[in-house]
Amino acid sequence: MDDELQMLRDAVRKFYDTEMEPHEARWQEQGQVDRDFWNRAGEAGILCASVPEEYGGAGGDFRHEAVILEEQHRGRGVSGFANAVHSTICAHYILDYGTEEQKKRWLPRMASGDAVCAIAMTEPGTGSDLQSIKTTALMDGNEYVINGSKTFISNGQHADLVIVVAKTDPSKGGKGISLIVVETENKKGFARGRNLDKIGLKSQDTSELFFDNVRVGPENLLGGEEGQGFKQLMVALPQERLALAVGGAAVMETALEETVRYTTERKVFGKSLLEMQNTRFKLAEAKTIAHVARVFVDNCIERHINGGLDATTASMAKWWVTQMQCDVVDECLQLHGGYGYMTEYPIAQMFADARVQKIYGGSNEIMKELIARSLVAS
Repeated sequence: MDDELQMLRDAVRKFYDTEMEPHEARWQEQGQVDRDFWNRAGEAGILCASVPEEYGGAGGDFRHEAVILEEQHRGRGVSGFANAVHSTICAHYILDYGTEEQKKRWLPRMASGDAVCAIAMTEPGTGSDLQSIKTTALMDGNEYVINGSKTFISNGQHADLVIVVAKTDPSKGGKGISLIVVETENKKGFARGRNLDKIGLKSQDTSELFFDNVRVGPENLLGGEEGQGFKQLMVALPQERLALAVGGAAVMETALEETVRYTTERKVFGKSLLEMQNTRFKLAEAKTIAHVARVFVDNCIERHINGGLDATTASMAKWWVTQMQCDVVDECLQLHGGYGYMTEYPIAQMFADARVQKIYGGSNEIMKELIARSLVAS
């Protein structure tokens, strides 16, 4: 942290407090944030913070994205805004792999909130095994024709741009995968399915998407070269997994703060719950885990900024921090007693929202497999 990042943190916290938290209950009921909220976030400089200014972004780096993400997770009831998908993931696919024309065409609209972006990887029968996707984008004349379906797509209801993972040459397996950007407005053959009803993240739209002979020009092939999609995905996934770890560390710290506050105020047998040894020991454990997670995540951020974060370490951060997030939040909920099970208490929402952390971005079982591949027998 430095003075610039602290100023950003203060500004983002104020924005979330005034522009987001008061609307969260309504957004949870409707299953998505208001569409114009994306434009307000763009005006506040919250979108595409690590995109260069020449493409409409704020010109920062991953530290700025991490501050914005942390403040969202530290707020009360502001979990549904999928800016991490839009800014930290999608924008960087375009920034890192797009042609100059593609960057100038899409990134400024994403930075302003005029275009919301989603990435469509998962299919009804395919999760972490991306090489087995069925969606195709086959050339017909001078256009790609996309057919297939995707599910669990964050920002799916709002998405103006969808980065579709598809096979441009099904005969080549993973080497035949490409990323193609679909501009959804009035796009014939493109359809949004239902907004999926989830355990947590209630105000984040998560959708099914359908592509029925959707035609796009070759200028929408990300990077302009077929067969690069799998490589592009593998290179970009460490940043996505680090972003999940950043959120997990922030949630642990927030859960601990909430629980210390609650156990200080809660009286049992004439004294505060915090004065009881079991409570103190449980919170001592939680504080230690949260501190270790913070040190690990900050080290990963530093390594990432310097270009040294490898896929194995990113996988370690993703699985361990998200697992610890679920464990710590569960212990903190237990210390709230019956009130922890009530949705008006922040810890209840943290508990519901945390569970998916071990699933998306590559399940934790896949993370362990990736880590295991790095082992060398002595």
